[in-house]
Amino acid sequence: MIIGIITAMSEELEPMLSHMELENTVEKARMSFHSGMLFGRKVVAVVSGIGKVNAGICAQILIDDFHVNNIINIGIAGGTGENVLPGDIVVADDLVQHDMDTTAFGDALGQVPRVDTFAFPCSERLIKKAIKACSCIKEHNCFVGRIVTGDQFINHSDKLKWLNENFGALACEMEGGSIAQVCYLNDVPFVVIRSISDNGNIGIHMDYEIFKPIAIGNSTRILVSMLSDS
Repeated sequence: MIIGIITAMSEELEPMLSHMELENTVEKARMSFHSGMLFGRKVVAVVSGIGKVNAGICAQILIDDFHVNNIINIGIAGGTGENVLPGDIVVADDLVQHDMDTTAFGDALGQVPRVDTFAFPCSERLIKKAIKACSCIKEHNCFVGRIVTGDQFINHSDKLKWLNENFGALACEMEGGSIAQVCYLNDVPFVVIRSISDNGNIGIHMDYEIFKPIAIGNSTRILVSMLSDS
């Protein structure tokens, strides 16, 4: 089994690469796909870049060229749920693209036209593994729920509140929903996991330089646990 690991930024992947027994690196679509062993499992790890198009291209390459059997997407998100605080973890049970709007044709806001689901569901098996992995993090809470994705950096409290009220979103970010769509269309199990940097909905923020090592540490600990759990 080969596991694809996607992060949006190099800072999120660098700690993983330091633990990796690297076998090969392939460049495609200006992305570096690193193949090797990580915590005893065969993986291909890559930085997709920011935004839905980058993330979708990355996921499809992992599936087509590297034949991954599962995809884990780890990164940073803003909190939208009322109880989700900086440092907490959100494991997605499904994802919706909040900036998809074909309501003029009668679709629900967020519905990708002519796709047979409104929300793209994560693998129940991988969700359970992620929840189990989060149990090793005692300093912060772990939530399971909807993450919404859009090609917008949202820092307005009114919009964050709107995302929570209209989609039931616990967190928002810029990549997970497109990875979810690609995996859904290709029948590849996946899970999206986010460390929360701030929650503008309730006016709580953490300095990024303080938050960064917390997020990276949490991501590494979660991956170690998930990959070690056979």
